[in-house]
Amino acid sequence: MTQADVDLAAVEAALGDAGLTLLGAFHPEPGDAVPPLADGRPTATLAIAGNVGDTMWRTFERDRVDEADPLDAWSRRVLDPIAERLGGHALFPFGGPPHLPFQRWAQRAGPYAPSPIGPLIHPDYGLWHAFRGALAFAARLALPPPDDRARPCESCADKPCLSTCPVAALQPTGYDVPACVAHISTSAGDDCLALSCRARRACPIGRIYTYSPKQSRFHMEAFLRAVKPAAKS
Repeated sequence: MTQADVDLAAVEAALGDAGLTLLGAFHPEPGDAVPPLADGRPTATLAIAGNVGDTMWRTFERDRVDEADPLDAWSRRVLDPIAERLGGHALFPFGGPPHLPFQRWAQRAGPYAPSPIGPLIHPDYGLWHAFRGALAFAARLALPPPDDRARPCESCADKPCLSTCPVAALQPTGYDVPACVAHISTSAGDDCLALSCRARRACPIGRIYTYSPKQSRFHMEAFLRAVKPAAKS
């Protein structure tokens, strides 16, 4: 398939076959820091690929390989062939430094905005999504009208995400990583380790997309492995 034959529906279908979700797309401008394609052509359309809920998890569990960073490796194995088949180029949020600005790209691609505890929130998915990669195309694909819905946090009076963490590690002023790591490294933090962060679960938006316990534990254990050395230093 050439880029002349590709449209956003084809991108969405290809991602869906792999258990991934199209999380938005945009036409990059010079300030967006989107790299060119492998052949040097500028990127005219960038489509964000990711997971929502546990749909990706079922596919990943079926196809995972025992290797370092298994989810990142799986993402490459899935997205590189999709990009090649569609005539594009895959980009990833891992593999740095330097790291590509996926958080900024997501806010260009769809109705994502920072939540009070930091991670980007979506009006439908809440905090239960993640960016696994992006597909860059030289063609300027037709896009739907911008989704201009307001950030759901603006109408959330109680903001339970700010009062639920047992060690108050997540606040608008920042994320106390050492406090979080110390908590979930002990039996007192088993609930967070097994079911995901309590502050994340407290958000009323997108609860139907809450990760399964197996997926939650996988992500939390990967987080611990990644941050424990830094938290001790």
